[in-house]
Amino acid sequence: MTLVDHHVADLPGMTLHTIETTKYKTTSLILQIKSPITEEEVTKRALLPYVLQSGTERYPSSKELRAALDSLYGATLGVDLSKKGEYQIITLRMDVANEKFLSDNTPLLDRAFALLSQVLLKPAKQGEAFLPRIVQKEKRSLKQQIESIYDDKMRYANKRLIEEMFEEEPYRFNVYGSKQEVDPITPETLYDYYQKVIKEDEIHLYAVGDVSKDALQELAKKHFEFPQDRTEPKRTSPSGKQRVDEVKEIFEEQEVQQGKLHMGYRTYITYSDPEYLALQVFNGVFGGFSHSKLFMNVREKESLAYYAASRFESHKGIIFVMSGIETNNYEKTVKIINEQLEEVRNGNITDGELEQTKAMIRNQILETVDDSTGLVEVLYHEVVSRHKRTIEEWLEGIQNVTKEQVRDVSQKIQLDTIYFLKGRGE
Repeated sequence: MTLVDHHVADLPGMTLHTIETTKYKTTSLILQIKSPITEEEVTKRALLPYVLQSGTERYPSSKELRAALDSLYGATLGVDLSKKGEYQIITLRMDVANEKFLSDNTPLLDRAFALLSQVLLKPAKQGEAFLPRIVQKEKRSLKQQIESIYDDKMRYANKRLIEEMFEEEPYRFNVYGSKQEVDPITPETLYDYYQKVIKEDEIHLYAVGDVSKDALQELAKKHFEFPQDRTEPKRTSPSGKQRVDEVKEIFEEQEVQQGKLHMGYRTYITYSDPEYLALQVFNGVFGGFSHSKLFMNVREKESLAYYAASRFESHKGIIFVMSGIETNNYEKTVKIINEQLEEVRNGNITDGELEQTKAMIRNQILETVDDSTGLVEVLYHEVVSRHKRTIEEWLEGIQNVTKEQVRDVSQKIQLDTIYFLKGRGE
């Protein structure tokens, strides 16, 4: 049985993905808007979705837009930003009740498509500029968002590791841009950039719910009219070092109670590679779960860390290790983390570790696709990587990963950068 009934149709200006399912009483419409990260545009792009969700031509304020959503039986609108590999993705999402469950004949889905298309294609503006009051308000919010990273030391340490590790690569830019780039943005320059997005970005609309694909396609065609002169979306070509010649060590001091140790490894394996599934199992065995080598040895056995875990970035091929430690445990912790990687390289993986990891990954995938947001996130990997892997193939592939394959991928992994945020004078 197919887990997901996923159909793809190329429409003028965008690609439509329909996922027909009776699992939800709501219909989710999720726009994914993709463009390569660039230093000149990263901060404007971070501001744009928040300006778009603040008003349309027809509903030129947050209050009026909220009232329009309320009139659609409490529909919700949200925006998000993410970084996948060297792309910066804008997400606009609307959830609306399925009209099958209404007592009247309101054409709810038609009105939801109309409103979402207005948010994207008919924003509130005056002349060739966004409304100054909206832009000013969202600029203040964006600066606060960027400043909040400094206060969350785990996020701050991760940001600093990425800046140091990828100093010559677009991946170094934070998804929210930089604080000093916010003030120079004007309603005019942001509107110019918006027009470029509508003309050049790769746009995918995911529609998930108990609605036929034909009906969804008709609504998408009816409401989403893009400029005739849209250009072919830009793609990134992979950047990055082919090998690590020397491990970079960065130390920083602040008033912190707990040191933050973050380590970055290059794997040279991304979502589209055949070894990707073995890398996923490797990460689970190494530090992805509470039975992993990092958790059991760094935290439990040696009691060196408040937490110790690893995660990986599917489209940049990077594994990050994060640990909270006392400053005087730095060298010992780094040594034990390195030993855990050596353990896997030497093939020291028990049957229990392997099977438990596979079971955890399987549960994680099934849990993710059980929710419409997670499902779209999983399906969108195919767009970013240009590689198709069905959920069934993913689950079966994980089950078939062998210890030898995990050992083989571990041989490719190279420690690139160590970043340690420690207490002052320690």
